[in-house]
Amino acid sequence: MTTRLYSSIAMLGAAPETHGSIAAAVDAYRAHGLFKRWPITYIATHGDGTLRRKIAMAGTAAREFAALLAEHRRVAVHVHVSSGAGFWREAAFMGAAFAAGCPVALQLHGSGYDASSRLFLEHAAIVCVPCEAMRTWVRSVARNAAVALVPPPVALAAPEVAEKPNLVLFLGRLDATKGIYDLLDAIAAVRATVPDVRLVCAGDGDRVGVTRYAERLEIADAVKFTGWVGPSGKRALLEHAAVFALPSYDEALPLGLLEAMSAGIPVVATKVGGIPEVVVDGASGLLVAPGDTANLQRALVRLLSDRTLASRMGAAARETARVRAAPERALAALEDVYDALGVNGSEERRPRLQVPLRKAA
Repeated sequence: MTTRLYSSIAMLGAAPETHGSIAAAVDAYRAHGLFKRWPITYIATHGDGTLRRKIAMAGTAAREFAALLAEHRRVAVHVHVSSGAGFWREAAFMGAAFAAGCPVALQLHGSGYDASSRLFLEHAAIVCVPCEAMRTWVRSVARNAAVALVPPPVALAAPEVAEKPNLVLFLGRLDATKGIYDLLDAIAAVRATVPDVRLVCAGDGDRVGVTRYAERLEIADAVKFTGWVGPSGKRALLEHAAVFALPSYDEALPLGLLEAMSAGIPVVATKVGGIPEVVVDGASGLLVAPGDTANLQRALVRLLSDRTLASRMGAAARETARVRAAPERALAALEDVYDALGVNGSEERRPRLQVPLRKAA
């Protein structure tokens, strides 16, 4: 039986209105009752906006976190991080938590991490990752780290539409690493077989550069850019999408991919990161190698031309998303982590799994 040492959880992450997977995950946690079952104080450490606003938010977060540590003394800390600057932005908070003797659950979002994060991975009580590929990477960097599989909670259904247009949907950052330029090349080739194909790109990033590339390929009339979209906007796009495409070069387990699968959209994606863990080639989608635009084009044509196949793969994708990332399953995994840390939670929730910890103060 776990000894109850902590009466409070400090959860650190993005402001609710921020674009990205961290804010989306925290919003899902709230919506599905996590904050009611556990004594969580949420501290927004960063958000979108001007540099001045970001500095002010970081200062406010530092004061709130210091006050929480002073008030409760024994606090479990749950930190959401992304790679690059996003990781080091949270490093000061993690360092303060380590110094105060607080156990830290470090939750990694996205990909792109490197060995420079080793110290934090080794000192965290537990590292939460969305897929087995990330678990393998963490242990290659920090051999003794305790790692728990905590998938993002996804419950984004879309109503069935009998006759969908030949619409390919891309949800993600407009960046070369996401394969957006490869996708444009493929769409240009697809038009020879499916003249009315359309591509909708939903996400932030280099919109100007991507637009110019579409113009150079003479497919600007077939490509629409929506910018970042929230849950209702995603639902509307997924309702009409015939295929979801994500030809990335580097991923963990993309939220947009799981959302498309949850909505029953067949997937064309690349064999990177955790994608092959949820997309079974030929069953719940089609997988190609990164940069292989010829096979990417063929996969898109295959699903656009054979709607019976697309429907069958979409149904399999929906079931995979339900089994892997339904909110009740994803939250149970996180709650097992809280239980292992020794946090007092609601009596409504009973632990199911034993989660080994690296160290807990």
